[in-house]
Amino acid sequence: MLVYILVFILTFFIMEFMAWFTHKYIMHGFLWSLHRDHHRKDHDSWFERNDAFFIFYALVSIGFFLLWKYQILDIGLAIGLGILAYGIAYFFVHDIFIHQRFKFLRNANNRYAKAVRRAHKMHHKHLGKEHGECFGMLIVPFKYFKK
Repeated sequence: MLVYILVFILTFFIMEFMAWFTHKYIMHGFLWSLHRDHHRKDHDSWFERNDAFFIFYALVSIGFFLLWKYQILDIGLAIGLGILAYGIAYFFVHDIFIHQRFKFLRNANNRYAKAVRRAHKMHHKHLGKEHGECFGMLIVPFKYFKK
């Protein structure tokens, strides 16, 4: 049981790196066409093409659930749940807390919340795919914790 818990926790933390890597080299790289509408609000829809990335990671998570279900990968459930947990955390921090796609979690005002907002604001000051910064989500550079 301890192995599964450790795999779950490790997967969750690896997903922060995966989010950073995907964001920097894929979203701001060859799939910029899907991510651009997230930086430039030139549309009236609540949905963004950028939301396709959530679907991708959901399918990866489901894949690990299936590998576990069909007894192909014993730790598949722990990995799938780690990816799912990170996706939920990402959704709450990025889509709800930062971008206010749902109108709650507006009043979080602690030091970490302010740092996350500052870092993401710096990321969004660049409207193009070049010269970006702060591609991660939950791990914020220390300089954004300063007042």
